[in-house]
Amino acid sequence: MFPTGLSSPNPPPPPTQEARPVATDVKPDSGNITSPKKRKINGSEKEDTADKSLNSSSSSSSSSCSPLHIQKKLRFEDSVDIIGLDVKMAEEAAAAAVVAASCSNNKSKAVFLPGVGTGHHANGLTKPAGSSGTFSNSKPGAAKKLVIKNFKEKPKLPENYTQETWQKLKEAVEAIQNSTSIKYNLEELYQAVENLCSHKISAKLYKQLRAVCEDHINVLFLKKIDKCWQDHCRQMIMIRSIFLFLDRTYVLQNSMLPSIWDMGLELFRFYIISDLKVQCKTIDGILLLIEMERNGEAIDRTLLRSLLSMLSDLQIYQDSFEQRFLEETNRLYAAEGQRLMQEREVPDYLHHVSKRLEEEADRVITYLDQSTQKPLIATVEKQLLGEHLTTTLQKGLTHLLDENRIQDLSLLYQLFSRVRGGVQVLLQHWIEYIKAFGSTIVINPEKDKTMVQELLDFKDKVDHVIDICFIKNEKFVNAMKEAFETFINKRPNKPAELIAKHVDSKLRAGNKEATDEELEKMLDKIMIIFRFIYGKDVFEAFYKKDLAKRLLVGKSASVDAEKSMLSKLKHECGAAFTSKLEGMFKDMELSKDIMVQFKQYMQCQNIPGNIELTVNILTMGYWPTYVPMEVHLPAEMVRLQEIFKTFYLGKHSGRKLQWQSTLGHCVLKAEYKEGKKELQVSLFQTLVLLMFNEGEEFTLEEIKLATGIEDSELRRTLQSLACGKARVITKIPKSKDVEDGDKFSCNDDFRHKLFRIKINQIQMKETVEEQASTTERVYQDRQYQIDAAIVRIMKMRKTLSHNLLMSEVYNQLKFPVKPADLKKRIESLIDRDYMERDKENPNQYNYVA
Repeated sequence: MFPTGLSSPNPPPPPTQEARPVATDVKPDSGNITSPKKRKINGSEKEDTADKSLNSSSSSSSSSCSPLHIQKKLRFEDSVDIIGLDVKMAEEAAAAAVVAASCSNNKSKAVFLPGVGTGHHANGLTKPAGSSGTFSNSKPGAAKKLVIKNFKEKPKLPENYTQETWQKLKEAVEAIQNSTSIKYNLEELYQAVENLCSHKISAKLYKQLRAVCEDHINVLFLKKIDKCWQDHCRQMIMIRSIFLFLDRTYVLQNSMLPSIWDMGLELFRFYIISDLKVQCKTIDGILLLIEMERNGEAIDRTLLRSLLSMLSDLQIYQDSFEQRFLEETNRLYAAEGQRLMQEREVPDYLHHVSKRLEEEADRVITYLDQSTQKPLIATVEKQLLGEHLTTTLQKGLTHLLDENRIQDLSLLYQLFSRVRGGVQVLLQHWIEYIKAFGSTIVINPEKDKTMVQELLDFKDKVDHVIDICFIKNEKFVNAMKEAFETFINKRPNKPAELIAKHVDSKLRAGNKEATDEELEKMLDKIMIIFRFIYGKDVFEAFYKKDLAKRLLVGKSASVDAEKSMLSKLKHECGAAFTSKLEGMFKDMELSKDIMVQFKQYMQCQNIPGNIELTVNILTMGYWPTYVPMEVHLPAEMVRLQEIFKTFYLGKHSGRKLQWQSTLGHCVLKAEYKEGKKELQVSLFQTLVLLMFNEGEEFTLEEIKLATGIEDSELRRTLQSLACGKARVITKIPKSKDVEDGDKFSCNDDFRHKLFRIKINQIQMKETVEEQASTTERVYQDRQYQIDAAIVRIMKMRKTLSHNLLMSEVYNQLKFPVKPADLKKRIESLIDRDYMERDKENPNQYNYVA
């Protein structure tokens, strides 16, 4: 090998040959060996081995010419070893050099060890340099020393070197095979092979080289077969043209004889393609090319199209090729599906499947026969989709839906629609997802404040997925409704209550979140959620309570919006459901007419007074039940109440008026240091504030005694006046809660930027007692409905078994009821003699007329 480390174009010489490098021409004050000089190589000279002669003069005999010859054989078999030599030489005196030169019989050639102490680079491979050779500053006449050391560490290949080098070598081999120019230097390629072999990559390199050569031979064989076929076809066309008359007369008259063209096909098939070795190699070659294309390599598609067309013309396409092709396709995609399902995320896997289907469809168009399309696509769909339906959905559906990946969900639906049973499996997992996600919203009490809004958002999300991704498939729409109905009723009554409160928050005055159109759309969405609820009577009870407050306290945002919601409920649940709610609106309209008449009555009677009284007449059956509370009103208010009572009963004899002080509200005029203010307060707040016209400071007990307000309600009232945002009175001591012994005084320093200040929001807040009483009232109403349903059924059937009675009652009721509660109602009816147990059969009931 060349000592410079470059690759030799000639084969390496036998290891017994020797070269003679002699270290001379070295500057004594230099630390490094000078660059090597080129020398010619004669036929008798070899370059890989050397006899090294070192002459030294003896210090004891300066006159005699008996030089000491030392021969050392160095084998430069490995390019790595030659590079890392460390040379240490003593400085030679000029006189000793002359004596040594004169006593020597052989001429010595000046040869330098190349690369000593320096790094060597070939084809990107850097070899570490050994320690630099230096001459010692020894005295003249000292002996020269040559020290040879191995590398301390074995050189390592750079990162990606093997892969990049093989790519270069592969390109070079393909260029040689295709008779094109090679882009790389041959010496560089030789050195690259040497480097790979030096690092024990020989086996892999040989295997790769064999594969490249084998692929080339395969393509070469196919091209020869194709050329043979093309030549044969061209020849037969020419022959048929000459013998056309024979073909149309004699051959046509003899049905047992094939046409000239068919004869040519038959001969080609019999003598060439029917040969098992030829046919096997041809089919194997075609399958190999298709596999290479599936692996991303570029192939000659024209060659494939021509060969497959040949097989079709020879009528051996199905028997010889298609069956094996489908088997190989099945094997390939079965392994690929198993591997990629474990390695990739679901979105990536779906895109890969879609890409594979497009590729196979393109192959059918480009070079496969059309008859192969259906079984080929079916095979791909089965192995990449059909075998992994459940795994795909379990692994990725929840993730796709949580992140609202619309495009990926659309692709999922499209791919699953191609596989038998795919949509049904997707539908089942869709239902499970909705139930699981919805249950987390409904079941958790911590989410009560945001439950309805989250349900609305979730409903919008699933509707969007159905419209865009599932192409409005009716099965998915119906499944979504069933799933919503299931999870929203897992927690009885509470969702209905919260929906009613959500509607109340949207219909209250001061709600500036939405325009009228947006409010209308929001109410439509709420009605969709409302449809899924079983306990609609719970919704009715809480909606009626909140509606009453909005109407009586004047907090309704819009009468049109209220009536719109009422019409939606009527359309959804029937006229019976909204009859009482409609009665509430009629009462409010009648009250306005009555108040116009009352004002005229006051003017005609010339009744003096500074208070303007407004009264709402409520029909007892329409409105929620309120517990009356007797309070101590100012004399002026009592007088006006009596005047109105006289006026009303004079027009409507036989009626009875009951004043509901809890729903009253007033507007008070107050004077502070800052100026005049108007306070919009409840009746209870009015009674407390009017006390401060009579005194400066009052205790809790004194206010309670003077106003007659119930203790818990009084504490709420005082808290709203002394601890709220607008603190019109001062509490001593200061704290958030009102305790026994607290003292209250008027806040003369009260300041506020508004002229009219609303402090009666407390009336709109629901107390724990109100919620409990509303729930209890619903429970009582349900008992009456259960009793009525049982009596109706027994009156019609006369005699009925326990199980049948329970079943029919469940069918008639519009709300969920526990079996234990139903049994209690049956026992209650038996005790009240509406029905009785059969004396012979305890599980059977008889109706008692």
